[in-house]
Amino acid sequence: MDIRQCTLETCHTATGAAVAIDVVRAFTTAAYAFAAGAGEIILAGTVEEALALRERFPGALVMGEVDGLPVSGFDFGNSPSEISGSHLAGRRLIQRTTAGTQGVVRSTRANLLLASSFVCAGATARYLRQLQPEMVTFVITGILYERDGEEDIACAEYLTALLQGEQPDPAPFIRRVYESTSGRYFTDPNQREFPLADLECCVEVDRFDFAMLVERGESLLVMKVVR
Repeated sequence: MDIRQCTLETCHTATGAAVAIDVVRAFTTAAYAFAAGAGEIILAGTVEEALALRERFPGALVMGEVDGLPVSGFDFGNSPSEISGSHLAGRRLIQRTTAGTQGVVRSTRANLLLASSFVCAGATARYLRQLQPEMVTFVITGILYERDGEEDIACAEYLTALLQGEQPDPAPFIRRVYESTSGRYFTDPNQREFPLADLECCVEVDRFDFAMLVERGESLLVMKVVR
């Protein structure tokens, strides 16, 4: 298995299996939404597309952010601690974020698409080992603006170790999440729009026993749980 990494700028070239990683917070929030009962999550590239999809699918709920902040008109922000207490049994969600969903939307050449974070890393690795694709590319979505993406690089390296049959100690990888540019927003008490509770959700390694598979169909990118 050939394992590589790319960024939002280069993920359009990725072939084979592409795994978009957004630890803080998109694909942690998505995993918590599935755990709260969501049936599927449609991924959108823009705010306008997300709101149009809600019109197309009555009863759907929209979650996400722009530059980390909640969006007027969305039902939820991009907060795993917020959505974890919701009752979403069977609901269709629509998600648009600045980094994570872009990694999926832009990976146009991949024939297998997954989204991942630490909370479902083990299940993601098991799913990939079951399928044995020739190439796996981890899309590091967190390298954006002045952010170093270290939280997503750490997750990619953790997943790589799992794919290579290792049993790595999660602690050093989680430390890198806290020390990353994004992580420091959540540990700064002056940044009240970035709650520490969200970061604590993001570092619960293997909390969930499912991977998140994204399927293309009818001009949609639909994410569902696979076990």
